[in-house]
Amino acid sequence: MVAVATFGAGCFWGVERAFRSLSGVTKTSVGYMGGHFENPCYLDVLSRITGHAEVAQIEYDSAIISYEALLVTFWKIHDPTSLNRQGADRGEQYRSVIFYHTEEQQQLAHQSKRTVASQYSKPIVTEIVAATAYWLATEEHQQYFDKKSNKQQWQK
Repeated sequence: MVAVATFGAGCFWGVERAFRSLSGVTKTSVGYMGGHFENPCYLDVLSRITGHAEVAQIEYDSAIISYEALLVTFWKIHDPTSLNRQGADRGEQYRSVIFYHTEEQQQLAHQSKRTVASQYSKPIVTEIVAATAYWLATEEHQQYFDKKSNKQQWQK
């Protein structure tokens, strides 16, 4: 059965790449969620006026990979104690957030957050909120690292 998960953990290019390689993930895309602005573009979100987070939306076959396994990856790929910041990226668009699509996802996300919290000395700042409208980023942002590496190969 195909299911959907949406995660924000810093720049969406790296988040998408981390999930794209997992067995059972059938499709990934990057975009924006959690804001108050209709159909935002990259520059709108970057300007911090929309309230959106950069997110990766994951379609996965739940018979092959579980939502819990996706959560394990989510916690591993970023610092959930860093408020509105991941590495050099700063701003609310880079916040740590799990957008749940079902009540089961909500429960599993909260359970995993409690479990992971014991591994950190600082509080986890990850938001767990209901999924809202998903605004797809432009094609140039989709599978960005795959495109960039392919381009570099052709330039050699």
